[in-house]
This record gives sequence, structure tokens and C-alpha cells, in this order.
Amino acid sequence: MKGYTVKSIDTFQTKEWFLKKHYAKRMPPISYCFGLFDINNILKGVISFGDCGGSSNSHNLIKGYKINELNRLCVNEGLEKNVLSFFVSKSLKLLPKPMAIISYADTTYGHHGYIYQATNWIYCGKTGTDVNLVKGSEVLHRKSFYDRFGSSSYSEFKKQGYEIVKSLEKHRYFIFLGNKKDIRNMKSKLTYKILPYPKGDNKRYNADYSPTVQSSLF
Repeated sequence: MKGYTVKSIDTFQTKEWFLKKHYAKRMPPISYCFGLFDINNILKGVISFGDCGGSSNSHNLIKGYKINELNRLCVNEGLEKNVLSFFVSKSLKLLPKPMAIISYADTTYGHHGYIYQATNWIYCGKTGTDVNLVKGSEVLHRKSFYDRFGSSSYSEFKKQGYEIVKSLEKHRYFIFLGNKKDIRNMKSKLTYKILPYPKGDNKRYNADYSPTVQSSLF
């Protein structure tokens, strides 16, 4: 897309975006991360991919192929139309191959995964519910709670004054990267049923925070 480039960045360049701008407010496991730069080489967005971990069992879903999760995507407000899909598509091209990628759209925040639909991912239904912790206007995922307090026990939740609230389900998406044979093989090993894309009105979370202006020297 004219005026924008996508380049690999260091993990430290994502921290302000993920800890202060993204709604999750925590760092995910990162194996690969990329930045969206404008014509002046100013960082306008960040995306990261990382190990799925054992909790989702995603590493067992596609036998014989590496799988990563697109676990964060965050861009500044007011970018031109189609910039987000350009950013995702270019980032996928920069990943090593063959590889399967999984990502989720959180219905708790009114998301349906339209960016994945726009970039031709496969939709595989919803996950189960999870647990969030609420204290006033603050919402923490239990992983974030553990990072902060060193415990994820129910007694600790209560001690710190947090209410346990079940989050809604998440939409699950896959995309397969590689040559035609690899893509065909990964698709054949997928254990989920492929379903039509979900539809509905997306809600927006507050992403007004403006990260420090960053430029790249490479």
C-alpha cells in the first residue's frame, strides 16, 4: 500500500503499545513482531505472533506443523481504509514457512474478526468461556492477575477485591502459510469444522492512548 511499509521490529518496541494501548494491557509471548511504518518511517502499528502454549491445546491441532498465534494487533486511529488488512497480509508474508497461525476475536469486546475475514482466514467456530476479574472499572484476565500478584487462586482474587466474571466466547480463526502442498496438508489435519464467517456489528474499545512517536533507523 502506497506510503506504508512493514518491517520486523524488536520486542521492546511493542511494549508501550501492548501495555498501554491494547485492551489486554499485558505482554503476550512473542516469537515474531512487526511494525507498520508510514512514509516518514514513523511507527503506526504493531503486530505480534507467539507460541500458543499448552492452555489452548493448539499445538496439537495440526500434527507435524509449527503453529503460532497472532496474539496482538494494535494500530493508531485514523489510518486510511485497508491499511489494517495490508499490515496483516504483509506480516504473514514475513513469517517463516510452513506454519499455521491461529487467532481469536473476543466477543466480550464485541469483536467478530472482520480483519481475518478480509484477509481470507478460515473460521472454526467459538471457544468456551473464560474467567475475567473485575474491580471497579478495571478488568483483568487471570493471567494478568497472576503476573501482578503471583497467584491465581480464588482466595487471592477475593483478598485483592476482585469479582470473578465469566468472559464470553471467542471466535477462532486459522490461516495456513506455505506452498500449496503444505497448505493442503495442514487443512486436512485441522480438527475443527470449517464454518461460515460470523456477522454482526463490531464494538470499539477505547484506544485513544497515543504511543511515543517512534521511528526506525533501518
